[in-house]
Amino acid sequence: MHKIPLIENACKELLSYGIWDGRTRCKYLIKHYLLHRKMAKEDLIFWPTGLLAAGLWSFREELIKDSQTETAGETSESAETQRLIKMIENALAAYYERWQKKGMPLQVLDDLLSGEVLLYAFSEMVRTRTGSILGLSGKAVNDALERLAAYGANQPADGAGSFYYRPAHGNTAVFVDSIGLACPFLCQYGETFGKSEYRELAVRQIVNFLSYGMDGRTGLPYHGYDMTDGCKHGIIGWGRAVGWLLRGMAGCLSSEYGRQRLETPYRELVKAVLPWQRPDGYFSWQLQALEGPADTSATAMICAAIRQGMELGILTDQEYEQALQTGKKAVYQSVKDGKVYACSGECEGFGQYPQRYGAYPWALGAALMLERVNEHE
Repeated sequence: MHKIPLIENACKELLSYGIWDGRTRCKYLIKHYLLHRKMAKEDLIFWPTGLLAAGLWSFREELIKDSQTETAGETSESAETQRLIKMIENALAAYYERWQKKGMPLQVLDDLLSGEVLLYAFSEMVRTRTGSILGLSGKAVNDALERLAAYGANQPADGAGSFYYRPAHGNTAVFVDSIGLACPFLCQYGETFGKSEYRELAVRQIVNFLSYGMDGRTGLPYHGYDMTDGCKHGIIGWGRAVGWLLRGMAGCLSSEYGRQRLETPYRELVKAVLPWQRPDGYFSWQLQALEGPADTSATAMICAAIRQGMELGILTDQEYEQALQTGKKAVYQSVKDGKVYACSGECEGFGQYPQRYGAYPWALGAALMLERVNEHE
């Protein structure tokens, strides 16, 4: 299986990306305690690793489906599949156990992304009637989910109920990133535990962004908006902005409440996005910049959201299958040594999109979500 290096590298980065070394820790202590500067703390479940965790869980599910369809004669392939499943489970177990042992600290809204896998694990634990999963007891998983949900429900918001992004810094803007980071968890938490207020909270974020953060001519999102001045900010059609919005919408469509409110605008947004897919299968860092750099993170996130819509029976035409397959092929062409290259660097704010391209976990995590059962080449 040629995707083994992807899985191995994702497991490694899940446990290493963003973790401070001794030098970084000393710098924090000096600046925070001696110079009294406000500094961000080490975040054990920050969004890049949350996306990796979600990607690994998604790939694990496909491996399990494969193992259930393998014939008795395929013993070597079956053994390799079981090895990969165990590798993923061990990495996820270590990731969440590390966070749990530190007291499950939550620092920013982005941390809710890491709650998605805990929700999937909880549902599997209930379905299989086991008392633990990923090395965590049922109580530990439930406590973590309650903590994450309460944190999301208590986020500062504007007058329309949309979450501020980084309110601790005095920010009054709404970023589209929050849609993909928080809404799937909140909606699925409400669905899992029968708490409609969380489904409504998630859908409200999306409905508000569709009302206040979109470009009327192209149907593509701005990066964000601010209700205090009524202004839309950032560029139109930033690739990952489109990916975050589609990811958030797709993550709410499994709920009947979400489907009733979002199915039509989700389909319309996909329709607006597909014409910007390049002949080589990629989406550019800014969708309309067809002759600009391709971006594997935007391509993988958009295609992963399209895959979800197809599996839910919302996207049924052949054009969606074609978009998914060509996008998937493009992403995998950018893989080398278990890393996904041609990925744009981390955004620094509205209008601040460094043109640095390399291998980052936000491309790798999303790439793992493109896999579908019986498609392993």
